Amino acid sequence: MRIVIAGGHGQIALRLERLLAARGDEVAGIIRKPEQADDLRRAGAEPVVLDLESATVDAVAEVLRAADAVVFAAGAGPGSDASRKETVDRAAAVLLADAAERAGVRRYVIVSSMGADSAHRGDEVFDDYLRAKGAADDAVRSRTGLDWTVLRPGMLTDDAGKGLVTLAASTGRGTIPRDDVAAVLAELVDTPATAGLTLELISGSTPVTVAVKGVAGN
Repeated sequence: MRIVIAGGHGQIALRLERLLAARGDEVAGIIRKPEQADDLRRAGAEPVVLDLESATVDAVAEVLRAADAVVFAAGAGPGSDASRKETVDRAAAVLLADAAERAGVRRYVIVSSMGADSAHRGDEVFDDYLRAKGAADDAVRSRTGLDWTVLRPGMLTDDAGKGLVTLAASTGRGTIPRDDVAAVLAELVDTPATAGLTLELISGSTPVTVAVKGVAGN
């Protein structure tokens, strides 16, 4: 498979790139800064320098043209203001969905957040983040031209992954290592039977492969 990852230099994305490259997939990562390119190459991914905050649909579609799947793993990141939550966490996800449809790429997996809700209330920057992520999810889920899956991890940690998770429509609050989020994403991309699902993810007791097969069979 050829898989294109938006936000290719993110902490989850780099882990995912290593996993996909190791299993033999062709991986490309969209990045904003040229100086990040070597990190992607070391992870086994082809770097594509393109700013999703200013790119056109046609430009992004050209990057996706030969892809079998796309993953939206971009985010404005800690310290960014409300305006960048809008331009990155929401608008860039919608742009990627538009481009995927234009390029004829049906498989679309988006990394969201537990608690994401376009109607979320609150005046803090994190509240803006949850609203932006929720709006992005809503926009992606409305696309009949995409086989989408929305993944909503709990609180992220840098602990070593154990490969044991709880993956369900509703899991309750919890933490999850970034390693295990990447492992679940790698399985989801390759499991089209999870299309149309919005899934929460926290650490648990079920092996990743079994957890993904379990939700795919429901």
